[in-house]
Amino acid sequence: MKLFLDTNIFLDLILKREHYQSALIVLNAIEKRIFEAVILDITLLNIDYVAKKQVKDIRTFLRLVNQTCEVVGASNRMMEEALQLPNRDVEDNLQFVCAQQSVCDVILTNDKDFSFEGIDILSSSEFVKRHIS
Repeated sequence: MKLFLDTNIFLDLILKREHYQSALIVLNAIEKRIFEAVILDITLLNIDYVAKKQVKDIRTFLRLVNQTCEVVGASNRMMEEALQLPNRDVEDNLQFVCAQQSVCDVILTNDKDFSFEGIDILSSSEFVKRHIS
């Protein structure tokens, strides 16, 4: 199964936020190659930007993510498609477009406002309950 991971999955883990435990389970399964994972290239930058003030050696974590996940970028066409979507959050739109282009089965996000049709969208907790437990 191919998963597209939203930035908040990683931030929940490294900042030990509410969904820490389920994010850890998902990322361990990905590291063990039980699932494939895809991320948008800006995810690495966003993790660095948000977490570097709170996490001493964020680069070690970024290397692990880079080695474990397929990192994809957006083209001008994909960005235009994202800008055409009615959702006001352009980053979410772009992640949705990239997930479709990468033929992902599921988008994992703990963002309650992430809502699109055409691909399953699950929280890390929901994913663990359905596919790992």
